[in-house]
Order: sequence, then structure tokens, then C-alpha cells
Amino acid sequence: MSRMTPTEMARHLGGGLLSFPVTHFDAQHQFLEAPYREHCAWMLQHELTGLFAAGGTGEFFSLRPEEVGQVVRAAVAEAAGKTPVIAGVGYGTAIATDLARDAEAAGADGILLLPPYLTNATQEGLAAHIEAVCRSTKLGVIVYNRDNAIINEDTLEKICERNPNLVGFKDGVGDLELMMRVYARMGDRLTYIGGLPTAETFALPYLEMGVTTYSSAIFNFMPEWALSFYKSVRARDRDAVMTGLRDFVLPYISLRNKGKGYAVSIVKAGMKAIGRDAGPVRLPLTDLTPDELNVLKGLIARAQNSDAPRAANG
Repeated sequence: MSRMTPTEMARHLGGGLLSFPVTHFDAQHQFLEAPYREHCAWMLQHELTGLFAAGGTGEFFSLRPEEVGQVVRAAVAEAAGKTPVIAGVGYGTAIATDLARDAEAAGADGILLLPPYLTNATQEGLAAHIEAVCRSTKLGVIVYNRDNAIINEDTLEKICERNPNLVGFKDGVGDLELMMRVYARMGDRLTYIGGLPTAETFALPYLEMGVTTYSSAIFNFMPEWALSFYKSVRARDRDAVMTGLRDFVLPYISLRNKGKGYAVSIVKAGMKAIGRDAGPVRLPLTDLTPDELNVLKGLIARAQNSDAPRAANG
């Protein structure tokens, strides 16, 4: 059982940096629990406010439902109360509610509700889907607004009125007007999380809209750099943030954009680049080419030898 109330969990997440550990696979794409747990332990040696198990970077979309439970249980066991563990759930409503109940039984502290698979739905249908997940668990739920599951401020307000455990809103759309409408309507009722791919790019402008935290995939392979960049964002040190963007984030995005699905693949490539290989991505994703991996190694080496993002920390 979670040690935190939904509200406590959400407020805690809003106070620091979040990350999604990659999910470790062997050459046959089978989940490797021991190295996954070791990676979670390595991440938790650093200042981390929330660990999102079986999230997008963790390849939730390619995991069997029973594997999601295995990954969540492994993260909960390794975190051992050091930081909240938020479990990814998704697919259709029936599977999502099953996964939410299982995550609660596994000891997770919260739920990240990813978009349902494939289908497009009305605002009424999305609201009913989110509400079914909220009612299936006592855990706090964070809705991930993106792709085929974009809700507006009217829908969000109605769901929040009926479901006090809906405590977080993660934006993966990048629609600034929608984000401002949501924040203006909901205010402190929710914790807001930046969830666009390579969220560092948007961290500073999103902070001005009340989004105090984001999920850093880069944390998987450069935790010190990611934390330093986040602290520069929170300090509104624009010079340090812009230097970090120019020197690493924007070239990293350019490399990420060379292949579809590379938002996940490049994170596993980063793990390989620093000698902490997490195995391949699962199909239908594909790994970076050897040449692309070498480019990434160069970017990481230069970033790790630079003090630019540390400006806010003296």
C-alpha cells in the first residue's frame, strides 16, 4: 500500500525532478529484473523526486500486462520508500483499470494514465475512461494529455469534481493556449508535469505557466547533468539554460529526429554510450545505427566535460 495520500504524492512530485527508468531486455527481448533494479538503485543515488515505472521511456506500449506488474514491483522493491513510484497504466479501459488495481496491490504510490490504444474518442468517452481508472484505485492518478487522449479544461474540471484522486496533469501536447486555459481553470487543484519529448526544451517557458516539474529521460544516462539543468530552470538562470540547450539538448533532439520512435531508442543508446547497456528496444521500435550511436557518444562526452548547466549551483 502507498504511504502517501494522493494529494501528498502530487505535491511531492511537483517539488523536484522526475524520471522514467528504461526497461532492461536481453537479446531475446525478455525483461531482466536484476539489471533493471540495479539501474533504479543507481538513479536513486541522485536527487530524484519520483520514479515512473513502466512509463513511455520504459516501453510500456510493448510490455505485456503481466510484465507491467513485474516492472512496477521491481521498482517498488528497489525504491523501498526512498521516493514515490508511479506506475504506468493504459490501453483500453478494462486493461487500464486492471493495471491500476494491480499497481496499488504492488505498493505503487500513484498512477500515470497513458492514452488508450489506437482509438479516438469524444470528450465524454475520454472522461468516462479517466473516471473509471480513478474509481478503480485509491491511488492518486495523473492523466497524460497527449496524442489521441487530449481533454480540455471543461472536461478536466468535471472529472476533478467527481474524483478527488485525480491529482496530476501531464502535458504532452505543447498547446500553450490549452495549457494556460487548464492552469487558469484548475490552479493549485492539480500538480502539472511537463511531458513533451525531451522536456528540457520546454522547461523554462512551462515554468512560467505553473509547470514546476517535468520527466527527464536524459536522467537515465546523465543524472548529474539533468539535475543541474533542472536547478538552473527553477532558478530561472536563462544563460545556463540556453547554454545547456545549445550545447546538448538541441543537438540531441536533432539526432533523435533522424528516426521515428527514436525518443525512446536514443535513451537506451545513451545507456549504452556510458557503459550501462539496457539491451535493445522492443519491436516495432528500432535502435540507433552505429554511426548515430557514435554521434551521441560525442555529445555526451562534451556535455559531461562542460560546467555550463551548473551555473545556477555556483
